[in-house]
Amino acid sequence: MFLAQALAKRAPGILQLGSRQSQRGYAMANTKGAEIQARIDEKRQAALQGGGPARIEAQHNKGKLTARERIELLVDPGTFREYDAFVEHQCTDFNMSSQKITGDGVVTGVGKINGRTTYLFSQDFTSFGGSLSKTFAAKVCKIMDRAMQVGAPVVGLNDSGGARIQEGVDSLAGYAEIFQRNVLASGVVPQISLIMGPCAGGAVYSPALTDFTFMVRGTSYLFVTGPDVVKAVTNETVTQEELGGAGPHTRKSGVAHDAFDNDVVALARTRELLSYLPQSNRAPAASRYTADPSDRADAALDTLVPGDSHMAYDIKDVVGRVVDDARFFEIMPEYAKNIVVGFARMGGRSVGIVGNQPLVSSGVLDIDASVKAARFVRFCDAFNIPLVTFVDVPGFLPGTQQEHNGIIREGAKLLYAYAEATVPKIAVTTRKAYGGAQCVMSSKQLRGDVNLAWPTAELAVMGAKGAVEILWRRNPEGRADAEAEYNRLFANPLPAAQRGYLDDIITPSSTRRRIIEELEILQNKQLTNPAKKHDNMPL
Repeated sequence: MFLAQALAKRAPGILQLGSRQSQRGYAMANTKGAEIQARIDEKRQAALQGGGPARIEAQHNKGKLTARERIELLVDPGTFREYDAFVEHQCTDFNMSSQKITGDGVVTGVGKINGRTTYLFSQDFTSFGGSLSKTFAAKVCKIMDRAMQVGAPVVGLNDSGGARIQEGVDSLAGYAEIFQRNVLASGVVPQISLIMGPCAGGAVYSPALTDFTFMVRGTSYLFVTGPDVVKAVTNETVTQEELGGAGPHTRKSGVAHDAFDNDVVALARTRELLSYLPQSNRAPAASRYTADPSDRADAALDTLVPGDSHMAYDIKDVVGRVVDDARFFEIMPEYAKNIVVGFARMGGRSVGIVGNQPLVSSGVLDIDASVKAARFVRFCDAFNIPLVTFVDVPGFLPGTQQEHNGIIREGAKLLYAYAEATVPKIAVTTRKAYGGAQCVMSSKQLRGDVNLAWPTAELAVMGAKGAVEILWRRNPEGRADAEAEYNRLFANPLPAAQRGYLDDIITPSSTRRRIIEELEILQNKQLTNPAKKHDNMPL
């Protein structure tokens, strides 16, 4: 201060000149800053517009939401934080340097779903048809890397025309980068794919590598090669829907886990699914409060299974009466209906449900059912979700078609999945448990923690009629008495319980209470498999 006063007395003009220069400098800086901010605002607004109003209108006319509208419905209000909104492609070939759309065809970021952190990307069909470029792929890879670092699920909303042809091998390399991250994230964080438009060519393999794939009826398609290529190569005429629509993939191929009527329902169901899942393999199974009493008994279960073992019943009725609030999130409900898999809660904790379905082919295990259940069991084991299995299985489906298509190999997948699983495993045999299928369905010998049975259970090599036909094939006259004797000896759970293969025989109405009590005891279970690089399950 003293120095300034001295300078002012000796040279007052110097300070006045400096002050005027500073004011001019501030004015120039403010002008430059305002210009930069204006450019930033302009780019941000361009990113929000995607391909522009005309293309957004065309998207709506197809019955589809835009990439950003989908995000708004998926995440909790006001929680989405976007990354890389200003990214633009760097391609110069085919006059692409003059064709740039801010954001480059995909919206990426992080938000909250049911109050929990979730990373997501949403492909924007209004921008270059959602085609994948090098920078597009880099955006997706960035959020996948972050999801693995923090331990949070990844949700991908797919609506893309495929690779951006103008970028050549850069586009293909981008797909490979994403595939690599899908593989590394597998079993580390949950990955969910929603197919909400076209998904063709190499692009289909990213959803195939994720844990769950959902489709939208009428607007989504999955195929390696489209109808035109199929026609040219095989001379087969087929529509997009027939080739790769939601129907074929949920009922025939099993590529998709479920399909919904529109974008809104698909997004709502995805939110619901995530509520059952942990954030990562480092987190315990998800839980929430329930007013459903853990000791609730249901007398209807005592008479639900018919006395005649040839009569069918719906295993979903059993599941609904046992789980919290009768809520069951079924996975792949239209595929391999002879087995039922899905998520529920018991005592507020998430559990994975597996059950043979007597209503369809008597609940027999075939190729499709084995693969469907095996993948579900392995997912639950990877993410610390206890398994509850309801057993009513007459065996594996016989016949040349099954044998020639590999039922031995495919059935072994389900056996392998249960055998390697280290999460709590509880099995309830409601009726039949015959032959090798009995071994496969979470048996005591496959490290089942708690194996229970209802009084209607039958654990045996096979049913009475088949057994007697083999044992008494040379003495047909004695078959009637032999069948009655076989039923007396084996058509009940006592022989298995007497040998320790069952832990208890319970009244059906007490099933809910007993399972919840056992889950409570098992919640701190510690079990590890031998150290290995990786397993070699029968693929």
